[in-house]
Amino acid sequence: MTRFLWELPTRGDGRRADPNLWQRAGFEHLHQVIDAAELSGLDGVVAPYDPRGEESWIVAGGALRHTRHARVTVEFTPSFATPVYAAKMSLTLQRLGADRLDWLVRVDTDPEDDRRRGDRLGRTERYERAAEFLTVARGAWSGRGASPGGFDGGEFDHDGGYYHVRSGGFDEAADGRPFPVVHLSGTSPEVIALSAAHGDVHLFPASTSDLTSSVRALHTAAESHGRTVRAGLVLPIIAREDEHEAWARVLRLWREIDPAATEHDVRSRAPDGTTFDGFDRIGHRTPVGLVGGYREVAARLAEYERSGITTFVLSGHPGIEEIHRAGEHLLHLADPAGRTPTGASA
Repeated sequence: MTRFLWELPTRGDGRRADPNLWQRAGFEHLHQVIDAAELSGLDGVVAPYDPRGEESWIVAGGALRHTRHARVTVEFTPSFATPVYAAKMSLTLQRLGADRLDWLVRVDTDPEDDRRRGDRLGRTERYERAAEFLTVARGAWSGRGASPGGFDGGEFDHDGGYYHVRSGGFDEAADGRPFPVVHLSGTSPEVIALSAAHGDVHLFPASTSDLTSSVRALHTAAESHGRTVRAGLVLPIIAREDEHEAWARVLRLWREIDPAATEHDVRSRAPDGTTFDGFDRIGHRTPVGLVGGYREVAARLAEYERSGITTFVLSGHPGIEEIHRAGEHLLHLADPAGRTPTGASA
């Protein structure tokens, strides 16, 4: 089953191209966005990691409390906390939200933001730490030790390069609750190897040059570990009744940063007519996404599905309006069998 998630606006939301001109997204607004996502048939929301936005764990907790069916994915870095503490927080959130919490573990982060947090590890060390973080978190959750000593009566022991755990874990092995679905993202060989060994879903950016080959490489790497990892795509969208209306929206936004821009200027950044490279200039975290009529965008989503994509992390601003457009006009085209929110009865 293909899943559609929506990235929440934790830094702010608005109609302008420059996020600095948006109003800060208070929790009342965030809850309205979350409500819109669930009511529109999306399968879940993502609370993004953003050092300048609201704390993703707090947002995720509010989203779980505020919804019934939607899955909630919290994005965070392994430097956030020890893996045992992250597992404990997640166990509490699973109880709060009826087992609907997922993880998106961010490994590649901005060096300046890392220094502000006191995290000074190099690139190679980051991947090593992330792998050990996930090993320890799963071990504490399930009660299976990664080192001699293992798990005995609620005590988890681990000796590693980054984490040393003595008598950690929980009194009971997570009460049988499921460990969060682990998402990772990126295109580097290091992160593909990390996903193959430890992830459940790998999110590619839409700028990935040969997506079909990249998905195939992911599956091959996962098979070498005896595992299956699903592929996803991070994808901002501007979809309207027809392509002219969609591109008019892009042009209005683009003229805020370049008043002399013409329709040709913006369309030239979409050589295939739909895949637009410029979303990062108009308020999105990633540069490449889709612009077009609902049917054109749905057709491209279907192409991505044929490439092996089973999860889409969509975004748009203002959030409420764009979610309603996607729910009312796009998702039934992208998924003709019909949308049933995750966890709801068919």
